[in-house]
Amino acid sequence: MELEDAMLERIRGRAAGYDRANAFFDEDLVELRDAGYLRVRPLLETARDQRRLAAFAPATALAVNMHHVWLGVARVLRDRGDHSLDWVLEDAARGELFAFGISEPGNDLVLWDSATTAERVPGGWAFSGTKIFTSLAPAWTRLGVFGRAETPDGPRLVHGFLTREDGGVTTLDDWDTLGMRATQSRTTVLERAIVPDERVVRVLPVGPNADPFVFGIFAHILLLIGSVYAGIADRALELAVDAVQSRRSRRTGRAYAQDPDFRWRIADMALAVDALGPDLESLAADVDGLVDRGAAWFRHLTGAKHRATETARAVVDQAARAAGGSGYRSSAELSRLQRDVLAGIFHPSDTESIHATVATNLLGPIED
Repeated sequence: MELEDAMLERIRGRAAGYDRANAFFDEDLVELRDAGYLRVRPLLETARDQRRLAAFAPATALAVNMHHVWLGVARVLRDRGDHSLDWVLEDAARGELFAFGISEPGNDLVLWDSATTAERVPGGWAFSGTKIFTSLAPAWTRLGVFGRAETPDGPRLVHGFLTREDGGVTTLDDWDTLGMRATQSRTTVLERAIVPDERVVRVLPVGPNADPFVFGIFAHILLLIGSVYAGIADRALELAVDAVQSRRSRRTGRAYAQDPDFRWRIADMALAVDALGPDLESLAADVDGLVDRGAAWFRHLTGAKHRATETARAVVDQAARAAGGSGYRSSAELSRLQRDVLAGIFHPSDTESIHATVATNLLGPIED
């Protein structure tokens, strides 16, 4: 599908209001759904679209990412001959909205272990625990969760999907953050929330796992998060260019666009932004094309996310310097971008684990 310019401008026009009111992006979601934006597509196409959407409304794009990740995981499995998540694609085609109930307070192991418990009950599993950063909290109808189960064969990680109507799920109204406010990524409390066996998709050993399901999650969440922050960088560069063309020096009487220092700053920003597309898109194309990068996959995926988020932070900072004091007003779009881009340091994988992943790929594990 094509993101029409008129719709994107309407979405941009609402972004400041959502941010100011700390409100969910209800109107954006309706428009995107009606336009067919929530349907499954190849990862490369989705990454390009998410980057473009993020340049207009970063929080809207970041939240919609979660839905696209689950559809992408289902598509990755289907393309590799595994049809265990075909029902996700069918549900999405009927209008169901998927969200992530993965992140947990204090769990730096991400998908390798869980503080949530999963207990075997007749016909399914009962999940109890706290999930944080549940984007799309006011609107999801399907929530992917996982928890740790103690079994006779040792600890296992059980992955499955809750529905909105399932009991034992409480969404707290606790989202009040510096940026990305429209995502409404609220805390979700699970109290013996039941996932029936037909919606359990994996039971895996605790620890790192190369299962295609896990690969699909990492590939989509890292590349789509990277694409959102690339979109923020795109918009920051646009705002910086506009600022130096419109600002004039009282000392010289000329636009700052004629000042060598500002010209160097703009060029430096563009050089950084231009590198993001080939990085993110080559990886997305390889996921779509079933390319086997072997053990280097996680190094490349985490690296792409790291480079995109760190580049975006640096470019937004440069844009603020180019725009001058007007960009510091709370009503300025650039001010909101400065707050939104900071969220990039909190998404998995964090900087420490990314460097550990790369070092292990090149040097092997640390010796005991």
